[in-house]
Amino acid sequence: MTRPNSARLLIVGPQGSGKGTQGVLVAEAFGAPQIATGDIFRANITGGTELGKRVQAIIEAGDLVSDELTCELVRDRLAQPDAAHGFLLDGFPRNLAQVDDLAEFLDSRGEALDAVIELRVPQDESIARLRQRAIDQGRTDDTEEVIANRLAIYERETAPILDVYRERGLALQIDGVGTLDEVTDRIFASLARRGLTPDADENGDNGDNGAAA
Repeated sequence: MTRPNSARLLIVGPQGSGKGTQGVLVAEAFGAPQIATGDIFRANITGGTELGKRVQAIIEAGDLVSDELTCELVRDRLAQPDAAHGFLLDGFPRNLAQVDDLAEFLDSRGEALDAVIELRVPQDESIARLRQRAIDQGRTDDTEEVIANRLAIYERETAPILDVYRERGLALQIDGVGTLDEVTDRIFASLARRGLTPDADENGDNGDNGAAA
């Protein structure tokens, strides 16, 4: 029985870019887990793991989870069987230090990233989407000022990782403006041009570009 070819992917974009929704669709198509740091934190806390206890103590103290602990949690998650042949990371890496940690971890396993999906959305579009989402969810504290600050943090801390992945030839720049289906089609077309398709081959084997992480 064949299964979809898998891939090792990241999806990166500002809040309001739709990366969460698109990430689910891409991960499902490739038969790979979508791995988000928030989900990892919650799963470890709920499961009462040693890593989870450390995260819970930090959160309860009102502190931010360090890069070191975040990377440790992600490495632990990527070492699980369902991620052996591929994954889609959402929300990690968030900064340059985490980029280096991920590359080192994958290299130690003889693996590499296949592509980085970069969803590009103008700031005014992101703000409009987030404001509408706040209204739909009744989140009155999500003011335009608060939203703009979150986007500024993204530009300052996360956007620089895209420069690294562009230099490595891994970034696929996707226009994130349009309908859900339009953006999804652009993502899969761009992945296909890299030879990354979710269709299983005759033997059910997975392709691996061997691109540098």
